[in-house]
Amino acid sequence: MKRLLSLLVVFFCFQEAQSQVLMSLIFGDKLNSPNIEFGLEGGANFSTISNQTGADYRTDFNLGFYFDFNLKNPSWIFNTGVIVKSSMGAEGLPVYSLNDANLDATFSDGSVSRKISYFNVPLMIKYKFDNNIYVKAGTQLGLLSRAVDIFSQDYNGEDVEYKNNIRDKIHVIDAGLTFGAGYRLKTGKYGMNLGLQYYYGLVPLLKGDNSPIQYNRSLYVTAGLPIGKGKAAKRAAEKKALESKETLPN
Repeated sequence: MKRLLSLLVVFFCFQEAQSQVLMSLIFGDKLNSPNIEFGLEGGANFSTISNQTGADYRTDFNLGFYFDFNLKNPSWIFNTGVIVKSSMGAEGLPVYSLNDANLDATFSDGSVSRKISYFNVPLMIKYKFDNNIYVKAGTQLGLLSRAVDIFSQDYNGEDVEYKNNIRDKIHVIDAGLTFGAGYRLKTGKYGMNLGLQYYYGLVPLLKGDNSPIQYNRSLYVTAGLPIGKGKAAKRAAEKKALESKETLPN
């Protein structure tokens, strides 16, 4: 368990600094309450593009934060948050013309990797069982950040790369269905969540809706770590004890 926690800390520390995540770390206990759990969530995702010739799965990392809102029934939870750093796309795409004779000649025998970055917001209902296993399902909305096709070629013993900006060819909004399952480690009341989540895009990826229509697909493997939950619970208990003491007759 300690080794797993250490790996997670290293993973978070080496990601690009994001102001939202830094603020979350600083004020994590302020974002928790008896009915709300806040935490950081990150891991790996394996993405591809449906109906794209030659598309293979592309591996990348994701990082963000989550909120779990307890509903009236303690087994039911509304789960949301923001995946701040996330990309989809595919590997192994066929080479196409860049309208430059030199570039076309350089990468004619190469390959293309498509990287599409989004800010993703999942909106899900989670059901947790007594054995710490949970399932969840809902939707996910994505706002396009950037999109590039990365041309790669081994040219005269050197790895050559060229990035072609394709943002204007991709729809700005992405949306689809998402569902998953996970397990909460039994390391105290506020243990780490380990989960799998699959995203099934329903919005056409490319503008112009070329036939066959292409969609994003992605499998997420995540670890969620509550931030400040224990501290917030302790503060709430102290406040309740103080209120009870004040209401006692003199």
